[in-house]
Amino acid sequence: MATRKRQEVTKKAIPASQPSSRSFLVPNSFNFSIERAPTVGFFGSIINIPGMTLGVVNQPTYLKEIPRPGEILDFADLELTFMVDEGLENYLEIDKWMRGLGFPESLQQIYDLQDEGAVDSTGLNIYSDATLVINNNQQQPAFRALFRDVFPYYLSPLEFNSQMPEAEFLQARVGFKYSIYTIEPGSGGCC
Repeated sequence: MATRKRQEVTKKAIPASQPSSRSFLVPNSFNFSIERAPTVGFFGSIINIPGMTLGVVNQPTYLKEIPRPGEILDFADLELTFMVDEGLENYLEIDKWMRGLGFPESLQQIYDLQDEGAVDSTGLNIYSDATLVINNNQQQPAFRALFRDVFPYYLSPLEFNSQMPEAEFLQARVGFKYSIYTIEPGSGGCC
């Protein structure tokens, strides 16, 4: 009987060391959509799930300071590289959005931006929600990253170069700020 108890204790103490899935996530299978700028997401070629940093508080002691977890998470920016279409439609979506936010020519620019859609809980219409769908290796949605209250704060310049030996497609980069993001399992059966 003592042997049986020892075996039961041993079975409980050993953690499961084998992963439930041995497949790897594929980095080139994703879809990105942003409500206010639909063509930007369609032509997206590089995107990140932003990292995060938890603040640290140092607890003083007579020997040394001991780090303790803080209370505030700092989220990195959402960055997207997209192929610029020939009519500049996707580039101009972000350009117009940013000009509306910064209204460099007149206050009418922000009024026009706010009139383009439904007013949110803040009483403004300057944000948008965005969704990044990450597919598994069978091209099924594995995860969804949902971003709330997105707005662009950076748009890269468009660089034209007549000295290039071969024609390359023009790309632009846009940086977004947002209030929060969450990652949810998709419908691809992985989770």
